[in-house]
Amino acid sequence: MPSGKTEPPARGRFILGSMTLSEKRQNALPNLRLTDESEWIIQARAGSEQAWLVLVHAHQEAVFRLAYLLLRDPADADDVAQEAFVRAFLSLARFDETRPFRPWLLQITRNLARNRRRSLGRYLRHLARWQADAGETAVAPPPSDSRTNGRLLWQAVQTLPLKGQEIVYLRYFLELSEAETAVILNIPAGTAKSRLSRALAQLRGVIERDFPELREMHR
Repeated sequence: MPSGKTEPPARGRFILGSMTLSEKRQNALPNLRLTDESEWIIQARAGSEQAWLVLVHAHQEAVFRLAYLLLRDPADADDVAQEAFVRAFLSLARFDETRPFRPWLLQITRNLARNRRRSLGRYLRHLARWQADAGETAVAPPPSDSRTNGRLLWQAVQTLPLKGQEIVYLRYFLELSEAETAVILNIPAGTAKSRLSRALAQLRGVIERDFPELREMHR
C-alpha cells in the first residue's frame, strides 16, 4: 500500500499581505485543537490576524505537500500554496465554519495546481516548438534519484492519469479519509471509492511492469 511518508518537504512561510508566518511567530502561536477550528475561523473572519495565522500554521504543510505532489517543483508549489491561502482568506466570509476547513482548503489548492499544470504545459509546448524552429536540442530533465522506495513509489504514481494521481496522493500520501477526499475532488463518496480502486489497479500494473524494486513492498 502506498505510504504517506515520502518526498514533499515542508515549507515554513506563507504571506498574506502583511501577515507573515515566520518561524518565530509560529513558535508563539497556540496549538490548534480540532474543537477550536470553527472558533478560529469566526475570529479570522472578524479580522483577527492571530486566528488566521493559527489556521495557516495548522494546514500549511498539507497544502504545500499536495501542491508539490501535483506540480513536482518546490517553487511552483510554494506559489500555489501562497495563492491558496490568499484565496481562502478572501473567501472566508462565505465559508460555513461548521464544515471541515482542510478539505475546502485542499480543494482550492488542487484547482490552482491543476491550472498551473495546464499553464506550464502550454509554456513547455511553446518552448519545444521554439527549440525545434531554432534547431536547438531540448534540454533533458535531470536523472531521477531512485535511492529510496519512497521516491520510486512517487515516480510510479506519476505515471498514472491525473485523476488517479490525485486520489492516491490524497488517500495515501496525505492520509486523508474517504469523505475528505470526496469533498476535495468534488465527487460522490462512491465515485471516489471506485476511482481509487481503478488507480490502485493501474498502479499495481505499473509496478509489475516498470518498478521491480517495489514488487515486494507493494505485496
